[in-house]
Amino acid sequence: MNHTTPVRFLAVAGFARIRIFRTGNRRRDAASVEQTVIGTRCRWPMMLLCLVCVAGAIPAPAADSDASASYFGIRVVDEQTGRGVPLVELETVNRLTWVTDSGGWAAIHEPGLMGQQLFFFVRSHGYEFPKDGFGYAGVRLQVAAGQRATIKMKRQNLAERLYRVTGEGIYRDSVLLGESTPLAEPLGSGKVAGQDSVFGELYRGKIFWFWGDTSRMSYPLGHFWMAAAVSELPGQGGLEPGAGVNLRYFVNDEGFSRPVARLGVEKGVIWADAFLTLPDETGRERLVCHYAHMESLSKMVGHGLAVFDDEKEEFVRLKTLDMDDRHLFPGQAHPIRYREQDVDYLYFGEVFPNVRVKADWQSYQNPSAYEVFTCLEEDGSAREAKVLFDQDGAVKYHWRPGGRPIDAATERKLIAAGRLPKEQARFLPTDVDSGQPVLMHRGSVRWNPYRQRWIMIAGQQGGTSYLGEIWCAEAQEPTGPWRRARKIVTHDQYSFYNPVHHPFFDQREGREIYFEGTYTQTFSGSPIATPRYDYNQIMYRLDLSDPRLQAVHE
Repeated sequence: MNHTTPVRFLAVAGFARIRIFRTGNRRRDAASVEQTVIGTRCRWPMMLLCLVCVAGAIPAPAADSDASASYFGIRVVDEQTGRGVPLVELETVNRLTWVTDSGGWAAIHEPGLMGQQLFFFVRSHGYEFPKDGFGYAGVRLQVAAGQRATIKMKRQNLAERLYRVTGEGIYRDSVLLGESTPLAEPLGSGKVAGQDSVFGELYRGKIFWFWGDTSRMSYPLGHFWMAAAVSELPGQGGLEPGAGVNLRYFVNDEGFSRPVARLGVEKGVIWADAFLTLPDETGRERLVCHYAHMESLSKMVGHGLAVFDDEKEEFVRLKTLDMDDRHLFPGQAHPIRYREQDVDYLYFGEVFPNVRVKADWQSYQNPSAYEVFTCLEEDGSAREAKVLFDQDGAVKYHWRPGGRPIDAATERKLIAAGRLPKEQARFLPTDVDSGQPVLMHRGSVRWNPYRQRWIMIAGQQGGTSYLGEIWCAEAQEPTGPWRRARKIVTHDQYSFYNPVHHPFFDQREGREIYFEGTYTQTFSGSPIATPRYDYNQIMYRLDLSDPRLQAVHE
C-alpha cells in the first residue's frame, strides 16, 4: 500500500488531581495520577548509567548531563502493567503537542513555558484518562527542568502496545532524558523514515524481515522494491520480544535501506508477499516469495515467484506466472504449513487459508498443482455456480484444482442472495458482543500450542476506523469454521492495517503472542498524521488467557 495523507486523535478530555513526591517534601491530593518529581543534578545520569549497566540493559547513547537536565520528562505508563505506553499525545492549552516514544517518555524543553504549571490533554488510541468535572481528560503539572512526572492510563485494548519497530527517533525522548533503552540503535536504523506492511520469516538461523514501500528523510520519495533486515532470535543473541527488535538493514553506500527485490523493473513498483523457506531439488534450504509488479495502487502488470540469492543478498526471478493464475496467489499472504493425510501442504490466504499446494520445490512452481477451497460447483462463476450440499443438508466445502477460492466477501454475497445459510459460512466470524458478522481485510492465521487451536489476528474492513480495528478469533482447522471474534485493538480515525502474528516470538507456550501492523493515516480520512509514528510498524502483545477472550474460545 502506498503512503498518503495525515491524522489526529480525537481528544478524550479530562483533568486529574495528582500526588507529588519531592526530596524532603511531600504533599498529597486525591490520587488517580501519580507524579514523581526528581531533582536532577550532574551526578544523577551517572548513577542511572551505573544501575543500567549492572542490570545488563543497553544504555542510551551518552547524553550530556547538562543537556538532559534542561528537559522536563513525562512518562506515561499502563496502570495495569507499569510499562511505558508509546504513542500517547500530550497537548497543552495552546496546542503544543508531544508524543511519547517507545519508552513512554516525552522530553519537554519549551523556553517560554518552563517553570510554570501547565495543563496537558492526555489521549491515545485504545487507552483512556480520567475526566474532570468539565469533561477534560488531562493533568496539571509543574514543568521544571531536570524533573520527572509519571502519569497512568487505563488500557481499553485487550492487546498491549509495546513499541515502534521501524522509523526514526524510536527512543528519541528517552535519549534526550538520559534514560536507558534496549536497542543498539535507539534512534532508528537504516535511515528509514517509514515502512509499509511487514513480513518475518526464519531463514538460516535468523529472522529475515521484509517491508513494502520505504520512505526516507532526504527526499519525499524513498524506494518501492522491498526493504529487508535481519535480527537474531530471542535467546540466541536477540532481544526478548517484549523489549524490541535490533534490526540490521541491507543498506546502500549512503547507509539507507536498499531494495532487495528490484527484479530488473524499470517502471512501477514491486510488492512481495508469501515469504517462506523450501528445500530445492538439491535439498538446500531456499527463501522464496511471490511478487507483484504494480503500475499503480490497483493495477498489476505482472507477477511471479522469486528466490533469494545469498551472495547478492537480493531476490532474483524464479518463475514468471500467467496473469490468469493471479487468484492462486492471494495478496499479502503469510503462508502456513499443514499436514493432511500424510501430505505436507503450504496454505495461503489474505486472512483465512483458501489456496494450497504440496510443500515441495516442483509443486510450488507449478500453478496447475495448486488447489482452491470452495463450496461451489466446478463450473461457472461465483455468481452463477451452484452451492454444494451433502445429503444431510450441510454446505459442502472442499479442496479441488482449478476455479477460484471462496473468501469472506464471496460468502457475504452468497448469503445476501439466499444461496448460503449464514450459520454455515466459514470465513465470517461474528462479534461476540453484537452478534454481527465481521468482514476481515488482511491478517494471519497461526497454530497456537497454548489454545491448541488456530489463531487469527486480522484487521477489519470498515468498523470504527475503516482499517484500524484488529480482531482475534480461533478455529480447530485453518479453514474454519471461524465462528466468533473479539476486537483487541481499536483506533480513532486512523489505520492500522496488514497485521501479522509472529509465532517465533510466542512466549509461555503460546499464552502470550506478539503481532505488529502498519500504523498510518492512509485510508483513514484523518487530516493529521502522527509525527514519527505515521507509516511505521508498531508491536503489540496479547495474553490469550485474558478472560475477555473466553467467548472466542468457547
